[in-house]
Amino acid sequence: MNKRSPWQILQPYVQVFDGPLMLIVCLILALGTVTLYSAGIDFPGRVEDHIRNIMISFLVMWIAAMIPPQTLMRFAVPLYILGISLLIGVAMFGLIRNGARRWINVGMIIQPSEIMKIAMPMMLAWFFQKREGMTRWREFLVAGLLLVVPVGLIMRQPDLGTSLLVMAAGLYVIFFAGLSWKVIVAAVLAGLASLPIVWSMLHDYQRGRVLTLIDPTTDPLGKGFHIIQSTIAIGSGGITGKGWLNGTQAHLEFIPERTTDFIFAVFSEEFGLIGNGILLTLYLFLIGRSMLIAANAPTLFSRLLAGAITMIFFTYAFVNMGMVSGILPVVGVPLPFVSYGGTAFVTLGLGVGILMSIQRHRKLMQS
Repeated sequence: MNKRSPWQILQPYVQVFDGPLMLIVCLILALGTVTLYSAGIDFPGRVEDHIRNIMISFLVMWIAAMIPPQTLMRFAVPLYILGISLLIGVAMFGLIRNGARRWINVGMIIQPSEIMKIAMPMMLAWFFQKREGMTRWREFLVAGLLLVVPVGLIMRQPDLGTSLLVMAAGLYVIFFAGLSWKVIVAAVLAGLASLPIVWSMLHDYQRGRVLTLIDPTTDPLGKGFHIIQSTIAIGSGGITGKGWLNGTQAHLEFIPERTTDFIFAVFSEEFGLIGNGILLTLYLFLIGRSMLIAANAPTLFSRLLAGAITMIFFTYAFVNMGMVSGILPVVGVPLPFVSYGGTAFVTLGLGVGILMSIQRHRKLMQS
C-alpha cells in the first residue's frame, strides 16, 4: 500500500481556493500586517488579535468556498430574515455604546448590521434569479423595498457608514440586474433635489462631518483633527516614505484610530507614493479577478452576487482612502484586509469565499 505524501493529503482541502484570488488577498494581508505592527506597536496584543482574525477569516473563506452556489441561494431568504429580525431586536433592546445602539447580546455581543453586507446582495440576487426574464418596473420596485427596510433600520441606530455600504451592495445588484439608465439618472436628480430634506434629517455629528470635510480648519483640535492629521501624514510620506516604523505622525500619536479606519495614513507616511501605488495595484488586481469570476458565472444568481461582492471591495477601498485623504466625509469604513477588526474580516473572508465557490463550481460544471 503506497503512502500518500502530505500534499496529496492536503490537496482536496487546498484546491477549493482560487489561486490568483488567494495570492492577491495574501499579498494585501502581508502589507496590512506589516503596517498594523507599526501602527499598533503601543497596543499590546493587537497584532496577535489581528493574526487570529485572519485565521478565522480564512476558515470562513474555506467553508464558503466549499458550499455550492445553489446551496448559498437557499440560505439567502433565511439569512435576510435573520438579519432583519436582529436589526429590529437592536432597535428594541440593543446595547448602547458611544451614543449609538448597534449591538445586541445573543449569548455573545454581535453587530447585526454586518450580516446585511452579505445578506442584502444574496437576497436581491435570489429575488432576480427567481424572476429571470421578467424584470419589469414592479420587480425593481420590490427590490427597492427589500433594500430600504434594512438600510432604514441601520441608519436609525445611527450608523451612516454601514448603512451606506449595505445600500451600495443592494444597488449594485439592482444595477447589474438591468436597471435602466433613465431610472438611474432620474434617481440621482431626485436625490440631489432632496438634499435639503436629507440634511435636516441628519444627526448633529453627521452634519459636523460634512462641514468638517468642506473646511477642517474651522475646528482643528476637534472635528477637523482626524482629517488634518491624516493628510499631513500622507503628504509627509513623499515618494518613498519615511520607512517602516519611522512614521512620526503615527508614533507620536497624532493619527487617531491609526490601527482601524485611519491605517492608510500610517501606510502612506511610512511607504510613500510608491507603497500607495503597489497597494492600489493589488486592489485593482483583486477587483479585476473578482469581476472576471462574476463575468464567467454560470447563473444569474452567481453573476449578480459575485458582481456585488466585487463592487463592495471597491467601495470599501474607495471610501476609506477617500475619507483618510480628505475628499470624503469620515464615515467609519475599514480598509479591506488591512484595517484591524474582527467582524469586518469575517465579512470580507465570507465574500472572498463566495467568489471562490462560484469559480470552483463553474469549473466543475464545465468538466
